[in-house]
Order: sequence, then C-alpha cells, then structure tokens
Amino acid sequence: MAVVAGAAVLLNTAAMAQTRVEWVTTTPTASWVEQKGMQTAAATGPTDAEINVAQPLQTIDGFGACFNELGWTSLSALSKSDREHIVRELFAPGVGANFTICRMPIGANDFSRDWYSYDETPGDFALEHFSIANDEQTLIPFIKSAQQYNPKLKVWASPWSPPTWMKYNKHYAAAEVKPEYRQMMPTLADNGLKPEQAGKEGTNMFIQEDKYFTAYALYFAKFIEAYQKKGIAVSMVMPQNEFNSAQVFPSCTWTATGLARFVGFLGPQMQQRKVDVFFGTMERAKEALVDTVLHDPRSGKYIRGVGFQWAGKGAIAGIHERYPNLTLYQSEQECGDGKNDWKYCVYTWSLMKHYLSSGANAYMYWNISLKKGGVSRWGWSQNSLVTVDEAAKTYQFNYEYYLLKHLSHYVKPGAKRLTTSGAFTNLLAFQNPDKSVVVVAQNDSNQDRVLRLKVGKQTLAPTLKPDSFNTLIIK
Repeated sequence: MAVVAGAAVLLNTAAMAQTRVEWVTTTPTASWVEQKGMQTAAATGPTDAEINVAQPLQTIDGFGACFNELGWTSLSALSKSDREHIVRELFAPGVGANFTICRMPIGANDFSRDWYSYDETPGDFALEHFSIANDEQTLIPFIKSAQQYNPKLKVWASPWSPPTWMKYNKHYAAAEVKPEYRQMMPTLADNGLKPEQAGKEGTNMFIQEDKYFTAYALYFAKFIEAYQKKGIAVSMVMPQNEFNSAQVFPSCTWTATGLARFVGFLGPQMQQRKVDVFFGTMERAKEALVDTVLHDPRSGKYIRGVGFQWAGKGAIAGIHERYPNLTLYQSEQECGDGKNDWKYCVYTWSLMKHYLSSGANAYMYWNISLKKGGVSRWGWSQNSLVTVDEAAKTYQFNYEYYLLKHLSHYVKPGAKRLTTSGAFTNLLAFQNPDKSVVVVAQNDSNQDRVLRLKVGKQTLAPTLKPDSFNTLIIK
C-alpha cells in the first residue's frame, strides 16, 4: 500500500522499502500536475520497460535555450514583477526549468531587432571601432537578469554572420528573398540582397585570406573580453551557425576546410582566454564534415565538441559512436511556426528522445520569449517557451516549456543517461549524482495505460493518462 504525502508517495512494500517517488504529468488540458497516488507491483512479474542503473551512458551537462534580442524586448513589454517571475521560473535552481547552459549570438541573429555587427568599419583589421554598445540595450541585461538567479549559468556563443566587410558579398545575408519564399511567408521582409550576392552550400563566403582570418579571430577575442568586463563569462564558442545554409537573414556559408583553416587562427585566441572551441553548428546529416575538421592538423587539436541542429540530427549518432569521448550538444531546437500547439510539443519530444538517445550531452531550446505570433525581424513565425501579449500586458508558458521542464527540472548537470530495455520504448531515463533516478515517459494513446516499470530491483506501475508526458523521480 502507498502512503500519500503531497506529490510524493512513500511505498511501504518490502520491495519498495525506503523508496520515495514523485510523479508529475502534463496533458493538452493540464500542465505540470503533481500526481498523488501510485500502484506498486511485485519485483518479479513481467514488465513493460526496465531501467538498468548498472549501465550508465553519457553525462548530461544541462538544458537551456538561447538569449536573443527579441526575447528581451518581448519580456520588456511586461511589468518588472512579471518579467522577474518568468526569469526566476526559468533560471533559479530548484524552482522551475533549472536552466544551466544557454546560447547567445555574436552579433545579429535572425531574432535580432535588425542587422548589426560589432565592427562595420571596412578594412578595420585592428578592430579599433569594435563595440558591443548595441548589446548593452538587450542581450547583456537579458543574460545578467538570468545570472541574478543562477550565477553559475554557462553561456556559449556563435555568430550568424561576420562583419559584412569580411565577406565576399559585402552583405549580412546569403540568400535573396525569392517569390516562392513570400508564398510561404507573406510577411517576409526584403533584405536588399542582389542575385549576384547570393551564396550557396559548399562555398566560402568569408574571404579566405590570412589577414581576414586574423582579424576575425581577434573579433572573437574582443567579444569575449568585452563581455567579461560586463561580468559575463562566455565559456565556449562555435565558429559559425549553420555553415551550410544560405539564408535571407544573417548567415554565411563555409566549407568544412575553410572553417578548419579559420579554427587554426581562432583556437590560439580562445586558448589564451580559457574558452573552449566546438565545431558547428552542424545542420546537415554529413558526418564527413565533422571528420574534416577533427582530422585537420590546423583545427583538430582545438576542437572540444560539436553542436548539431536541424538535419544535423542525422549525423550525431554516428559521430558519437566513432568519437565516444567527444562532447556533443543539441545546439538549437527546431523552431516551429509560432502556433505553440500540442502537436509541435509532441514533435519536440521526438527530437529530445533522438538527440539524447544518440549521445547528446546538452539540449537547448531556441526562443525563450516572443511576442504573440512569434514573428522575427525578417518575417519568420516561430515558437517560444513564453508568449507575451503586448497589448494585454500578459504572458503564458507554452506546452514546450512544460515538456522541457519535465527533464530539466529533475535531470541535474552530471547526471548519466541510463540504458533501457523492454517493449515500451517511449521513454528516457537518467541517474543524478545523488543517485535518484528520473524517468520521462509519454503515453501517446487515447486511453489510460498502466506502465510496469522496473528500476533496479524495484517495480512501479503508474497509470499514465491519455496523451500525456510523465516524469517519475525515484529516490
């Protein structure tokens, strides 16, 4: 029999002696509901899934999202107390999402207020005009507000585009706005790119000369130092966001060989400042691109990890298998269409299962907060953890926030993913440094489902609600 105390259940059977279980559920109609009862089962009968605590897999570094300008401007539309409540819920240890690692852009990204870089003075190879003044209005207060609640928050960074004068096309974008794009997204903004300025996959848009590589590595170094003076330590950088993709917003295509050459200049600058370099972000299912950079003597010695996103999910499992000691991040969750509906939340779960089951050490959502509709400066509508209604001065946490919280609230940095077996595979399992076990499971059917779950020598039998996400914490 079970003795209920709030959301915790003390199981008094011989098999479950000294075991304490917490259980939280999210459905389309009720988010983050603490369950107050659970049936137990004998340790010996048949089970649907077994969690093997004796076979730990990769270490989890943490969960998080991305700081960007429109995230901060949307939160700034709210009252100070509401804004602080949201930031506390996201970052304060033990409160809500428990975010421990987050991304930021180096210069403009697609959710900036507009295009900018830290030095748009042509030919300024010494970067005498370098300035982060733009960020003092948005990114810096955003990050520092999070640091107030979690001073140990790790921040890493990547550029979407170098300064325009360092690129062959002298433009921040890499693709022109074509009529077929407007058919899909009528609000798409014109970027002024001419056809002859467009880039394409498999080419280097960055000028491949040593003086430009030297200046760009210095650009990264000055960024690290400028943020450090503001009390923000950037612990890792990736050289380019989605280096294969020519986009209508800030972007820059590179070849893997071109990036390897640049990392040869970037690595020493970052090494001097005790900042790690990862390769990425990888948005293609082409493992050979990673091999090129890891095996190149100019770059391989500096690479400490790789970031994967979008179609890059097709490469992460193979890279993990061949480089089992290499740190791998899911660097940007696919971003949805601004509807923030349950259907996309379910798709997000499939992404989380894929990346974490394929060896990812960290998982990062994309937009933290956006105004209603989720429209970027360049006309793209995307999802976010929080939606702000600017007119009503209200906000809501979206489905995907609660799903991410089902993992991030309980799975601590240093946790190990655990091996699972059995007929039921719609789950993930972890063991925290304190030896507590976290199991996250989805019931994707339209009926209640009893899940007989063996954890070590103990067996649980929770009844999962229809169309639900569930987290069980076994202590």
